[in-house]
Amino acid sequence: MADAGGRIALVAGGSGLVGRELLPLLLRAREYARVQALSRRPLPFEHERFANRVVRFDAPLALQMKGLRCHDAFCCLGTTLREAGSEHAFRAVDHDLILAYARVALASGAERFVLVSSIGAQAGARNLYLRTKGETERAVEALRFRSLDILQPSLLLGMRRQPRPLELVAQPLMWLLAPLLLGSAARYRPIHARQLAAAMLGAARAGRLGVHRYSYQELRRLGSGRTDP
Repeated sequence: MADAGGRIALVAGGSGLVGRELLPLLLRAREYARVQALSRRPLPFEHERFANRVVRFDAPLALQMKGLRCHDAFCCLGTTLREAGSEHAFRAVDHDLILAYARVALASGAERFVLVSSIGAQAGARNLYLRTKGETERAVEALRFRSLDILQPSLLLGMRRQPRPLELVAQPLMWLLAPLLLGSAARYRPIHARQLAAAMLGAARAGRLGVHRYSYQELRRLGSGRTDP
């Protein structure tokens, strides 16, 4: 373990809804001496502790990330079937690319992997999205990181650079319904991308070993800085 203030964070998906919120949080976090981001295009961040490595995600990551070192790896990668254009292309991102990133992060020294997944993720699900998320969780878990934090939000609130039509319709509806989702149904409440990003940092700060999954209530607690069970 690195001393406080000397850790290196690695982020994939920094241009997305959650990643754009996460990077500033990491750059303000006192425990990280350096924040590195992988992206297809240069990211609009400038900071003395920030490094942006532009990579081709359709080429082997291991060769492109040679010599990279990190302690905590954060994964905000993800797409939808509509954006990907086909089931094959969707799986190439939400399973294959995430798994490739996790493997390279582990080889780069990552002790902790923080993954954004989805509520309802299950390898045996009939729904393609939830099945793929579940299979990805299982594959990353098999890598046996010292610490693996899997965040399982429901609908994400916030404005994407490329809006998703279904989300634009669902967001106001879910906002109105959220107070009615009580008990076990509370895990389906929407959460803002900023809160989810804060929960990613909170999970890393909690320092728990092993595999942990978090849904709405745990995400809100982590995002507020509370790390108690």
